[in-house]
Amino acid sequence: MAIATFAPSFCCTPSEPTRVTRFGLTHSQHKLQSRVSMSVSCRLNSSNSLSPADNNNNNKYELHDGASSQIRRKGSPVFVKLPEDSTLTGGKLKRRKAIVQSFKALAAAGVEGVVVEVWWGVVERDRPGLYDWRGYFELIALASNCGLKVRALLAFHQCGTGPGDPKWIPLPQWVLEEIDKDPDLAYSDRFGRRNMEYISLGCDILPVLQGRSPIQAYTDFMRNFRDTFRPLLGVTITGVQVGMGPAGELRYPSCPSQKLTWAWRSRELGEFQCYDKYMLAALNACARDIGKREWGNGGPIGASNLMQDVEHAEFFRSDDGSWNTAYGNFFLEWYSGMLLLHGERICREAETIFRGTRVNISAKVGGIHWHYGTPSHPSELTAGYYNTSTRDGYLPIARMFGRYGFTMCSSCFEMRDVDEKPMNPLSSPEGFLRQLLLAARVCDIPLEGENSGTSLDDAAFQQVLKMSKFYSEGLEKPCFSFNFVRMDKNMFEYHNWVRFTRFVRQMSDSSIFRAKLDFRGDIRPSSILDSAKVGVAFAYC
Repeated sequence: MAIATFAPSFCCTPSEPTRVTRFGLTHSQHKLQSRVSMSVSCRLNSSNSLSPADNNNNNKYELHDGASSQIRRKGSPVFVKLPEDSTLTGGKLKRRKAIVQSFKALAAAGVEGVVVEVWWGVVERDRPGLYDWRGYFELIALASNCGLKVRALLAFHQCGTGPGDPKWIPLPQWVLEEIDKDPDLAYSDRFGRRNMEYISLGCDILPVLQGRSPIQAYTDFMRNFRDTFRPLLGVTITGVQVGMGPAGELRYPSCPSQKLTWAWRSRELGEFQCYDKYMLAALNACARDIGKREWGNGGPIGASNLMQDVEHAEFFRSDDGSWNTAYGNFFLEWYSGMLLLHGERICREAETIFRGTRVNISAKVGGIHWHYGTPSHPSELTAGYYNTSTRDGYLPIARMFGRYGFTMCSSCFEMRDVDEKPMNPLSSPEGFLRQLLLAARVCDIPLEGENSGTSLDDAAFQQVLKMSKFYSEGLEKPCFSFNFVRMDKNMFEYHNWVRFTRFVRQMSDSSIFRAKLDFRGDIRPSSILDSAKVGVAFAYC
């Protein structure tokens, strides 16, 4: 029976495999001596993969190593995440003219590269094993020709809220058909509400996707990506971030992802996502294994969300909440252990697939900070992070990433407690981030920072520099980079562009990076004028 396979893995601490050598190298770690130019032939990559040859124009894309004509400075490189809908199904690129102008402006500003979300729901949309990479070939070629590197984010989650959302990118159509047949492939909370952002990790290794398990589907996708773009890996494509959950983050969808951007999100406790039949089977098996069958029937009682005060929730209360009991420890160990095992499975496959390609592999942790000031940290617990006032929930994640040579990515780098606490005194984005950064330092793993919102004021950029320095201070070989989220027309408005280019220069110049965190400096007028043209292009394309 499937249940029997769960008990050993989820009730016991897995043994740590031998630490592997990191194969990811940043640009500063390996400078190419000469500009490498390669032509990617317009051919069919494999019988199940569509390459640029399948476009009607049958043209060739000239791809270079991405080395800019300007001399790269030492320090922390900055990447810029592209709009979610940069490519369309069928190999079409959106707003091509605007993207070209934008790439030129980014390169002139000293940006190292761009982050491209490669959507499962776009590439393998129609049927399993049929991959269409055409739009991404053109996008990566444009970045390369403008002197930019590329980080590919392999996105196995849904984007947007529904068909009416202009950013709507669902899971592959054939996956949705399987979910229609078996709704328990989607996460469920105690009210029976389904979350369709990501397939439930409860069925990770079960052949529920037309004979393949979800882990096998993700693995096949990664392998086909590697084989299709192999000539560019470690040259133009220098990083691959592997999605591990909703919004690409290693977490449960305790709240719908769009809610996490709302102003009142700070009062949401979240819901435990353990009520689909696969998660319940795993919980039941684990409870039986320790002789506590009554603990395996569902999640904690009294863990209410909505807008409830933490002290009114029986499970999360500070003084006598059941989170701090033997039952609470059992459940939270199991719940967070399932998430860790999910991450471990994907890390193991990704490390094997990209071994020797010279790309840096990374994964993202969610920035759940709005109850960080309470003993129980409820919004972190429901997201799968067993982090409380008495337990470090991020160190096990950092150790796992370290075992497989992964870089850890997190947001919240621009957020300040002084701005958050007036809205929610229990929140502490800085406290959360410091704990995560210390875990990364202890485990000796590289770090990618991100901003949570598209904030372009001086205080936000100064905070990023401050937290970057907190991570790098005293390290012999600090390895930090930053992904700015994300490129849009507002980014290229005059005053925003001035602030952004100052920030890029300070991050990339090691002497400035270690100096006082101020924003004195100048910007080349040509770059500012170019940015105005880009803003117009974005507005009308």
